[in-house]
Amino acid sequence: MPGELTVSLSVETLASGSPEERATFGLFSVTANDRLLTAGQDTDSGELRHGPFVSGYPLAEWLVWNWWRIRWEMGRPSNLISRRRWDFAHRISTVGEGFVWPNITLCTDGLQCFLESRPSCNSGAPLFRYIGAPLRETVPTQELETAIDGFVADIFDKLGDHGIRDTNLHRLWNDLETERRDPEIMLFRRLEAQLGYDPDEADETELCRHLADAKNLGEEALGEIASDSALRGHRRGRMLSAGEVSDIAQHSGFDADMNDAVAPPDEVDLPRPGNVPAWRVGKSAARKLRYQLDLDGQPIGNVKLSEFAGTTHDAISNTCRKSDAMAFVLDRQGDHARIVLRSKWEAGRRFELARLLGDRVVGRRMNYTGERLFPATRTNSYRQKMQRAFAAEFLSPFAAVEEVLDGDYSEEAQNVAAEHFNVSPMTIQTQLVNCGLLDLQDAPDISGRGAE
Repeated sequence: MPGELTVSLSVETLASGSPEERATFGLFSVTANDRLLTAGQDTDSGELRHGPFVSGYPLAEWLVWNWWRIRWEMGRPSNLISRRRWDFAHRISTVGEGFVWPNITLCTDGLQCFLESRPSCNSGAPLFRYIGAPLRETVPTQELETAIDGFVADIFDKLGDHGIRDTNLHRLWNDLETERRDPEIMLFRRLEAQLGYDPDEADETELCRHLADAKNLGEEALGEIASDSALRGHRRGRMLSAGEVSDIAQHSGFDADMNDAVAPPDEVDLPRPGNVPAWRVGKSAARKLRYQLDLDGQPIGNVKLSEFAGTTHDAISNTCRKSDAMAFVLDRQGDHARIVLRSKWEAGRRFELARLLGDRVVGRRMNYTGERLFPATRTNSYRQKMQRAFAAEFLSPFAAVEEVLDGDYSEEAQNVAAEHFNVSPMTIQTQLVNCGLLDLQDAPDISGRGAE
C-alpha cells in the first residue's frame, strides 16, 4: 500500500546477553511502500533473509531518544562536527551494541519522511551483508510516528512476556509521551530538534527567548529559521531573533501592499500538501496562477513580477539592499508588509521574489496564513521545496522552456532559455534533470523535486 511503513521483529532465541536483549531478539525487517529495505544474506550460511537477527531493545531506545530529531530535524548540516552528530541521530547503523544494523537513514522535510537504504559496502561484512540496489522511499510523517509507536509497543510486549519492567526504555518512553501531550513542551522539543540538539542539550533560556519570538513571528516561521540555522552549522542556538528580523526588514526591505498583490488562485484541484511531493504542490499552484493571469508561456518582466508581489521593481533592481541571512516577507500593520531579498544578482532576486509569492499563494493550504513572517531559506523543508518548484514553473514554465530549447539540451541552448525567461541557467538545467531530459546526477536541485 502506498505510503505504508512497517517495522517488525520476529521472535528468536539468544543464548547470551542482557535480559532485555534476550527478550527482544529476533529477525528485524523494515518495509516501505511494499519494498523491503533490510534484505540481506547470512555471510556464514549464504541464506537470503528479509533482515538481520538483532535485539530490538537497543533500537527502541535509539528511536525513542532520537524521536524529536528524527521527526523534526531537516537536512544534514554543512559543519563536519554537526554532520557527525546528525548521523548518530538519523542513521540506524549507528545503534551499535554489537549487532549489524541496516544502512537505513531516516530524515524528514516536516510533512514527509524519507527512508534511504543502502547495501553493505564490504562484501566480506561479518554476520550479515545487506544486498540490493540503493532505495529511497517516501511516507507521510504520521506513518513514521505510527510505525515507531507500534515497534516500541511490541518491544514492551516482549519485555512484559519475560517479566521485565521499569527499564530505561520505559522511562524514556514515559518522558516522550508526556512531552508529546503537552503543547508547550512539544514546541520546546520541536525547536530544540530543529536546531540540531539532543533533548535537554540546548540552552533553556535561549530557547525560551526564541519561543517568545514565535508569538510575534509565528511558530512555523520560527521552525524554518531554526532549520536554516542548523543547516549552516550554527550552534548554541544562534538564529535570528524577532528584533533582528524587524531591523533587517526596516533597513534592507522594500514596502509592499498585499491589497495590490495578485489574488491567489482557487485552491480547488490543488494537491493537498503532505499527500504528494512538495514540487507537485508548487508546480500546480504556479500553473494555476499563470492561467489566472493569462500569461500563456510568456516571460514575466521585473515590473510585472513586482506588481504580482505587491511591491515595486526596486525590490529587484536595487541589489544593494539585501539580507545576508534569508529572503522573507514581514507583515506590518494591516496589509502593509516589508519584502527582503538575499541575492545580489537580478535573476536570483527574481527567483526569491517568486518563491515568496508562491509562499503566499499556497499559504492557506499550508496552514500558516495567520503568521507574520514568511521566510525563503536554503533548507529542504517541504515548504521551501514547494516555494522553489513554484518559482521555477512560474518564471519559466517548462512547456515553454521546451519550445525554446526545441530538442537542443546543450549548455548553450540552456543559457539562451535562461536569458529568455530571465532566470539562472541552473533553473533551466535542474528542470531538465527533474523531467528526465538531462542526465546530470550532481546538478543542483532548484525545484526541490530531487530531494523527494
